[in-house]
Amino acid sequence: MGTESGCAVEKQTQCMQSFRLLTEHRELLVVRIKNIQCVLDNLVRSGFFCTEDAEIILRFATKTDQVRKTLELVQSKGEEICQYFVHILHEAYDAFIDLRPWFEEIQYQPSEQIQSIPVINTDPVSKYCEKLRRELGQDTKFIISYAQSEETLLDKMYTDTLMELVNDRNESQGYLDSLDELFSNNGVFNQDAETILILGDAGTGKSILLQKLQNLWSKREPSIQVKFFFKFRCRMFCVFKETDELSLKDLLFKYNCYPDNDPEDAVFKYIQRFPETVLFTFDGYDEIHSDFDFSSIPEVCSPEQKTHPFLLLMNLLSGKLLKGSKKVLTARMGTEIQNKVLRKKLILKGFSPESLRRYTTLHFKERTSQTLVLNQLEANPHLCSLCSIPLFCWIIFKCFEHFQSVYVNYQLTDLNVTITDVFLLMSEVFLSRLTNPSLLKKSNRCQSETFKSGRDILIAFGKLAHQGIEKTRFIFNQEEITSLSIAEKELHLGFLRPIGHYDGCGNPTTFEFVHVTLQSFFTAFSLVADEDVGCKDILKFFAECEYRKARHFPKFPVMSCLRPSKPWDKDPFKNNEHFQFTNLFLCGLLSRTKVSLLEHLVSPKMLKKKREVLKSYLSDSVKSHLKNLPRFKSEHEGCKVHGMPNFIWMLRCIFETQSEEVGKLTAKGISADYIKLTYCNAYSADCSAINFVLHHCRKQIGLDLDNNNINDYGVKQLQPCFSKLSVVR
Repeated sequence: MGTESGCAVEKQTQCMQSFRLLTEHRELLVVRIKNIQCVLDNLVRSGFFCTEDAEIILRFATKTDQVRKTLELVQSKGEEICQYFVHILHEAYDAFIDLRPWFEEIQYQPSEQIQSIPVINTDPVSKYCEKLRRELGQDTKFIISYAQSEETLLDKMYTDTLMELVNDRNESQGYLDSLDELFSNNGVFNQDAETILILGDAGTGKSILLQKLQNLWSKREPSIQVKFFFKFRCRMFCVFKETDELSLKDLLFKYNCYPDNDPEDAVFKYIQRFPETVLFTFDGYDEIHSDFDFSSIPEVCSPEQKTHPFLLLMNLLSGKLLKGSKKVLTARMGTEIQNKVLRKKLILKGFSPESLRRYTTLHFKERTSQTLVLNQLEANPHLCSLCSIPLFCWIIFKCFEHFQSVYVNYQLTDLNVTITDVFLLMSEVFLSRLTNPSLLKKSNRCQSETFKSGRDILIAFGKLAHQGIEKTRFIFNQEEITSLSIAEKELHLGFLRPIGHYDGCGNPTTFEFVHVTLQSFFTAFSLVADEDVGCKDILKFFAECEYRKARHFPKFPVMSCLRPSKPWDKDPFKNNEHFQFTNLFLCGLLSRTKVSLLEHLVSPKMLKKKREVLKSYLSDSVKSHLKNLPRFKSEHEGCKVHGMPNFIWMLRCIFETQSEEVGKLTAKGISADYIKLTYCNAYSADCSAINFVLHHCRKQIGLDLDNNNINDYGVKQLQPCFSKLSVVR
């Protein structure tokens, strides 16, 4: 009896405490309660208020008067409703964020009875967060497939790639074990900055990593502790005209999702007050291209001010806007941003051997297929190295699957091993969709016939790609598509995909190539097969990759944080990797091994002339490049030559030509005793190109490949030239 009496007294005391709290802290509550609608919704739903009570309160003109009347009515109805009123303020966290210190001060502890009455958060901020999670979850559930008819669940195919932390001097600081460490203090070299930069070659998995990050947040992954997640592809900023203007609010909501029923802009006001609750991802910074003068745009803008979208992006990245928000920015290797705006920096290096094995088992569901593929990969180190790049791996595996289902006795080892071969195979698979599958079932493969029948389609896509690469453009409208007579059914082959969301209106008539490397491949195809492209014109993109003398940037303070630390071009966003890939594919398509295929697509006379022009250019370039490489004397190792990243690209081009003559010429031009290729962003597949040249050397030579992405497969590819190497690092 005594215990029951004690509990009753305790409950009565708690109720009285709530009544007194509302009296003693009345003015504080009047000032800090901003969302009276959420309170009224719960009081009506729980039966403490009737509809008429809520209507009476909402007739008052000001928020403070509405709160005062609510408190008056609540206290007039007894202690229990007072308790529940306080509980609403506690449970609807986002709606009453200003009351958090107050709850800590009073050491709030609700009774079990009050906890049993549900509180539903009708706050616009909370509802918007849920909407954002829901839409982001839908957008990221499936991997964006390079075959538009396929859908692959992200959770069933995603495989971690190597994520190397580097410091402000680009020195390795080890590897991340998982995405959970992305926002940790591990690897932070600038505590005052907010942007995490993720660098990587084309195809190493930058976009898919961001998609995984977005998907984890949509599922409330605890390691990503933010309320708002806004994703952007930097390519969208190429759509805007010089005269276009947006406010920050437009940028956030028009290109993600709008808040529902938020007439007082509660969501945007919350974001402005608590920027630390916001995470942005900007994918593909290197793909931005601008043609106008930034010096004419003012540096600083407020969140409400309308200005050019470029400026909004710059101010977000540099911390001028929404200071305290988190940003993740991806870019291809060679895109440099000053360290003062970077919090930490990572380099994606593709699949490790263990990750490749895991991806293989995820891609091929049957154990017999897994064993077959893994055994055939082990037998071909260069093919295995290509598969360490997720994009190339996906293409190779998909092509193998397709050809195995369609042709007789097709093996993975039947695939040729240059990157050009990989993209020719991809094109062959897409073109085969125009043919009745029943006619192809288990037939004999004839690649030349497939390309011959699809010649006009290839030429059309080649011209489209060429027009874009010339202007560093990656987005195409319906008029450009129509002008090249690309039919509707050809749009669904897989080469292009619609990207209507870039204009914020869901316009489905905007397209992009499924990957920038495919656009480069088609550009190279256009240079080779288009009769209107003269022989000397095929070399124009090599000029884009040659050494440039430093030029001054526009005097634009915000941009100065984000431009390369060593200015080399007028366009501060420019990256030449798409030109490099175009040159690489050009070398592959004009190689001797492709003559028999291309003779069906271009006149043999024109093909021969273009091959001779390229061969002559490569010979002259090799001599010039080797002559100008930095050299220094070493007491123990003789004359050392230090190769630059461009030297790796040159070796890749030479390997794509499969020309022993050019390989011998390159080897002959290496007069040094030691080649230093550290920090050249070489990966294991490049070892085939290095071997292709070095096995022609007439003397022994030292080779330093430290601080690159060389794994066991790369070492295997170097083994044939070990007899020519005095030392390998």
